[in-house]
Amino acid sequence: MKKNDNFDNNTKTPNDFSNDGLALTGKNHQDRRTFLRNASATGLMGSFALAAQPIKAQQVISTNFDGLEANEVDIQENGIELYAYVAKPKNVTAPLPVVIVCSEIFGVHEHIADIARRFAKEGYLAIAPEFFTRAGDPTSLGTFAEIMKQIISQTPDAQVVDDIRACLNWATKNGGDANRSAITGFCWGGRITWLACANIPELKAGVAWYGRLVGEKSDNFPAHPVDIAKTLKAPVLGLYGGADDGIPLNTVDQMEKALAQATGNVAAQASRFEIYPDAPHAFHADYRATYREAAAKDGWQKCLQWFKTHGV
Repeated sequence: MKKNDNFDNNTKTPNDFSNDGLALTGKNHQDRRTFLRNASATGLMGSFALAAQPIKAQQVISTNFDGLEANEVDIQENGIELYAYVAKPKNVTAPLPVVIVCSEIFGVHEHIADIARRFAKEGYLAIAPEFFTRAGDPTSLGTFAEIMKQIISQTPDAQVVDDIRACLNWATKNGGDANRSAITGFCWGGRITWLACANIPELKAGVAWYGRLVGEKSDNFPAHPVDIAKTLKAPVLGLYGGADDGIPLNTVDQMEKALAQATGNVAAQASRFEIYPDAPHAFHADYRATYREAAAKDGWQKCLQWFKTHGV
């Protein structure tokens, strides 16, 4: 897959994200053994990120494994090695549509694994990459500030986009349809969804759930969604909350303006937002107090329809 010039610097330097916990919310390398303690064929062992506590167990959605294959895999493509949670329908021989599931800042914990299984129930080969493997294990850290400093700041955009390319390459060799690939992400992963759709032409559609749209730039984070509207290669549906304290609606207005000004870009012109007026940040996160059932369910259906509309 051809790289895009939006990212030309992969150095790891201090950055501007340390104060972005509201909107995005040790450098020890996480080895395979550490990841395997969290991931298994029966889910992530009921594991949720420590910083996301307390868990609202009574509202957590749990997707069963009936008719599915789900497990942790070690992806090695183009000199890149990372781990991912993969779920797909059993006993299907035809190539499957592919969806990349990008996590919040908490990494691949049980909620993200469950979302992958939900997509698999819909007939997708769902891949949830552990983008933070090189920086450490965010599930073990107790505060948003620690995750931002030790994990997010050490995970450059260019590295993440290369990881997504590696996952798509792996997918085509493991039952995925190279012509039907999409991406979705939550919070931190919502921002990544916009960036991926501007840098990876193989993607046909994206759905960004309350991902940060604007911000200061740095070597590790050279562009934000508002900066790449003119270079979008796949249309993005943005699902955002009107009561999100970390992502003010005026930043959504900025993004909509940038998209409207990209008059020669078909993907930008096709992109749009769905705003849920009373929903806070992380309204889809059924394990947190921010969960809003009506908005989450409506957004999920709109996500599935968006992918189908765009051929995925």
